[in-house]
Amino acid sequence: MADKHSKFADNVPGKFYVDENCIDCDLCREMAPDFFGRNDEEGHSFVQRQPTTPEDIALCKEALNDCPVEAIGNDGE
Repeated sequence: MADKHSKFADNVPGKFYVDENCIDCDLCREMAPDFFGRNDEEGHSFVQRQPTTPEDIALCKEALNDCPVEAIGNDGE
């Protein structure tokens, strides 16, 4: 499970975030490209925009559930 205390600084504030467990597999960016971006310099994903609609939240939850290393959390601030 993702840890909000080890989330990347590039995450925008809000409930969803990506932490240091990310292996840059690209799954979340493929599933929800409007919400997950890539830090090219450091090679990891981050939340670039928080979801607001029920559909967008469901998409981000699906990415969270499918993340192979559980690097996506939804208990952020």
